[in-house]
Amino acid sequence: MKRCLLLPVLVILLFPGILTGDDFLGLPLVPGGKVIDKTEALLVMESTMSHDQALEFFKNVLKGDKDIKIREWEASTYIEDDGARPWHSITIPKQEAEKITITIKKDSWGWIISTLTLRYIAVFVVLIIIYASILVSGKIVSTAIKRAEEKKAAQAG
Repeated sequence: MKRCLLLPVLVILLFPGILTGDDFLGLPLVPGGKVIDKTEALLVMESTMSHDQALEFFKNVLKGDKDIKIREWEASTYIEDDGARPWHSITIPKQEAEKITITIKKDSWGWIISTLTLRYIAVFVVLIIIYASILVSGKIVSTAIKRAEEKKAAQAG
């Protein structure tokens, strides 16, 4: 009898992954979902859940986590991690169908570098706009002062 009880306890202690559900990059997958395509950087799965059920599942999984942004788009809901998790985004389509296709993408250096490049360029665009505004306002002020001095000189002379 002791051996019968000892075996399940040893299995649970030695293989804790048996008790957990499927996951991708540390993110639990929706229960009952069927994986269609899985690579190192992408997981595509079908689920019989509705959009709202899948969204609620991921909201509960990510509850209390920092750096999570949920964006409601016209055709889908986009859950994005702006932190240091290995996954980058979850896309849940807003289609009224029997099955929905949920896509989970891995964080990639290409995405990181492109975001930093856009921000770098944006800083210089903003600086150019500020510089042009200062030049225009300086020209207006110097012209106004010059006219005022000419008017004052004409009245005095």
